[in-house]
Amino acid sequence: MTMSIETFLAAYTPDVRDLTLKVRALVLEIIPDAIEQVDAPSKLIGYGFGLKYADLICVIMPLKSAVNLGFYRGTELPDPQALLEGTGKRNRHVKIKTEADIENPALRTLLNAAVAAKKR
Repeated sequence: MTMSIETFLAAYTPDVRDLTLKVRALVLEIIPDAIEQVDAPSKLIGYGFGLKYADLICVIMPLKSAVNLGFYRGTELPDPQALLEGTGKRNRHVKIKTEADIENPALRTLLNAAVAAKKR
């Protein structure tokens, strides 16, 4: 049985739940046809065009006081505003601490680039 978003987020503070839901709204606005998967053991919500790890476009990872928006193959994305963080071989993330971070046009640009890269 798949865990609901609400059940998954119940373990987090109201501020983190709110930020997570706002990031989720942005992701679903840009990728309305994405498959959404809650991965409770990994503490993330994944979005992609299929059910495999390789199908992922991005993931939302709630934290104690922020939310990470992770990008599968983020090292390949254009990032002129230098939003992406991380040191992995492929994946990168953007740390979101406030609603203003979500409203940053560069975040929307990154999401669009991630979708375009997946469709190639």
